[in-house]
Amino acid sequence: MKRPMTQETPLLHLCHHAAKTPDKPAIIMGTSGAVTTFAALDALSNQIAHLLRQQGCARGDVIALMMENSALYLAVTWAAQRSGLYYTPINWHLKPAEAAYVLNHCGAKVFLSSQALADLASSVSQLATGNPVLFASGAVQGFKDLNAALEAMPTYPVADESEGAPMLYSSGTTGYPKGIKRPLIHNPIGTLSTVDKLTRDYYKFGPDVRFLGPGPLYHSAPMNYAMSAIRQGGTAVIMEAYDPEQALALIDRYAINHGMFVPTHFVRMLALENETKQRYDVSSMQFAIHAAAPCPIPVKEEMLAWWGPVIYEYYAGSEGNGFCKITPEEWHSHKGSVGKPVLGPIHILDLETGEERPAGEHGLVYFEGGAPFEYHNAPEKTREAFHPKGWSTLGDIGYLDEDGYLYLTDRKSHMIISGGVNIYPQEVEACLAVHPDIADVAVIGIPNADFGEEVKAVVELKEPQLASDALASDIIDYARERIAHLKCPRSVDFVAELPRLPSGKLMKRVLREQYWAE
Repeated sequence: MKRPMTQETPLLHLCHHAAKTPDKPAIIMGTSGAVTTFAALDALSNQIAHLLRQQGCARGDVIALMMENSALYLAVTWAAQRSGLYYTPINWHLKPAEAAYVLNHCGAKVFLSSQALADLASSVSQLATGNPVLFASGAVQGFKDLNAALEAMPTYPVADESEGAPMLYSSGTTGYPKGIKRPLIHNPIGTLSTVDKLTRDYYKFGPDVRFLGPGPLYHSAPMNYAMSAIRQGGTAVIMEAYDPEQALALIDRYAINHGMFVPTHFVRMLALENETKQRYDVSSMQFAIHAAAPCPIPVKEEMLAWWGPVIYEYYAGSEGNGFCKITPEEWHSHKGSVGKPVLGPIHILDLETGEERPAGEHGLVYFEGGAPFEYHNAPEKTREAFHPKGWSTLGDIGYLDEDGYLYLTDRKSHMIISGGVNIYPQEVEACLAVHPDIADVAVIGIPNADFGEEVKAVVELKEPQLASDALASDIIDYARERIAHLKCPRSVDFVAELPRLPSGKLMKRVLREQYWAE
């Protein structure tokens, strides 16, 4: 059964490229070199779509997936995307209870995982409250065999195809994850999303794209940009895990011309020996796109000197409410900026009064006219994100210069960004607050040359004389036993008293300034 190709059918979908260039690689895995053609990806995603329908997943329902980077991962996201479903990736670095929170909160009807994550998947499934149907590729206790189930599924499309959407989880100011939910529009298969239009218009995505994806697919940009490359007929080269030299080798081997990076990727490449860096030809790169965390100016200067004027930055969120971009040429005259808005005006509002601030003055950053969104089953968090005029914010603090370029200076919630990953101090503080030796604790981000920021715990002890390196190590281990390691403090400092106002409010800015000034 083949879908008819008509002039009215947009030719920007996996299925259309499978019909026109069936043997072209859609996905190449970086380490193994395994190739998945457009025809094979189209067939497999159709089989998964049929399986999801068989399990009762109708348009607007949610599935969750927790898998390592693989071609199967993208086959699952494509299956949901072409079935009108929401798909929620789960970070496999989370602790079982943290991952189970996302699984339960999103209301997934089906939970898909893999043998590589068998222990975590089993633990998460035991905490599931909504009775999702469990599938895994390979043997996982309590899960149905995904591979065996797919053998009986047809490779042609389901009858009621329509575009779906990701529903990604991003922690809020309290540290509890929130599901970013955008309305499904009854668009035919092949209708471009906002991301697709941005990648096409500003980064020239198309059939000639050879895209490098070095990041984990459970994150928004790595997944969305890889899918956008495939939707527009390009090839996505996916790294199983990031290694700086392997990234350079893949750029050389496949003549990569596009990639999606975070500053930590750049930092680790720059740390390689010059002899190693010079071994690989990176002249094919045209768009090295980066986001997710502030890029130190010296790092970006070094990358531009090495790769040439191909380093493009943007600022946006999974909410899809706005988008700023800056070219390499613009950045040279506006160093530190994340660019100008291309999806509606930006408003900088005073944190106390809510009044609009003039150029050069800091305030909360709001986007006007962005795409609608809500936080799933969290009306209060949704209300907090919106201004009475309909503008919306991601909670960032910044300012505009006289030319209209945006500079980000802080997070309203004091969020820590380490290696492109968002870490929320309050969650870590809540964990450490019940440590038997801790009277008071503040968690902040401090400078880290590799990750941009690292987590620091500043602790006031019940008995100050107990302060020691051994206790600091115990506090770190205490956190690592209870929350994901990436959230845990890498160091602990002891102080006689934390800076608090008479009202009890912790003055984190005072703490941060001490470390960042140094």
